[in-house]
Amino acid sequence: MMPADPPAAPHVPVLLAPLLEAVAPVEGVWLDGTLGAGGYARGLLAAGAHRVIGIDRDPLAIDMARQWGAGLGPRLRVVRGTFSELDTLAGEPLDGVVLDLGVSSMQLDLAERGFSFAKDGPLDMRMSQEGPSAADIVNQASESEIADILFHYGEERQSRRIARAIVAARAEAPITTTLRLSEIVQSCLPRPKPGQSHPATRSFQALRIAVNAEFHQLAAGLEAAERALKPGGMLAVVSFHSLEDRIVKRFMQARTGRGGHGSRHAPMAEPEPARFDLITRKAIGPDEAECAANPRARSALLRVARRTEAPAGPIDRTRLGLPALALKGDR
Repeated sequence: MMPADPPAAPHVPVLLAPLLEAVAPVEGVWLDGTLGAGGYARGLLAAGAHRVIGIDRDPLAIDMARQWGAGLGPRLRVVRGTFSELDTLAGEPLDGVVLDLGVSSMQLDLAERGFSFAKDGPLDMRMSQEGPSAADIVNQASESEIADILFHYGEERQSRRIARAIVAARAEAPITTTLRLSEIVQSCLPRPKPGQSHPATRSFQALRIAVNAEFHQLAAGLEAAERALKPGGMLAVVSFHSLEDRIVKRFMQARTGRGGHGSRHAPMAEPEPARFDLITRKAIGPDEAECAANPRARSALLRVARRTEAPAGPIDRTRLGLPALALKGDR
């Protein structure tokens, strides 16, 4: 007899309903590689998953999950770690993998975590609360390194101007708070028009990606999912900006045999077996009702693929559309 459904999540994750519809029927063992507040994990359990393995690098998310998941018993296994190692951390074949990329609402809402330009706090941005912080980068990296991070990870066209301003400001005093960094970035850019995003959005995104090596984690996580999934297992990924979605899209195209084959001047390579079948031919976005209920969903895109019986294999990451800086190795 199945245990009672898990309690409702305090924050509904984006695109949960279309995700569950795309991967139905939900059964067996699933892995939520970005556990956060547990919205996807609870949704999967309520939809029929027998067990969910929840992974998160954030110690706060792990502590919270051990509290809200206490009544679920063996149906929920919580593991601290990064989804780039999800196959090793799971330790068993999986029927499905869900990845919700980027920063969580829970992290944005806590000023002391330093992710938000809208809340003054220490300039941190570390999801794991370990290693170099955003303050370390802006105060220690060279002007050219900062400019490269802003350009490649945030697609910030004024990256050099902003980097120059950061270096000038830190010569007067170390940049240690989110508000001061936001003010420095804003001083370099025109005032936004109504409806446009905050001027610091791209710079904060870029620093967060660099601090947490997010593009390396994403590429490695997709490869790990391929290794961990059973034949017929489902991979569902929710992304929030074009750089993330491009990597997910190209990975799925490459592993279904639909991707490009590199330079037309290169020797013809032997065709590889399809390791996934596409479930979503195009990315699925939120409907008007979800955007109205949850503004964070506006930029979300969902892609889903089903694992085939072909054995997992290596992939050339240059085919995935990673920014050039990420291919050199994330910070």
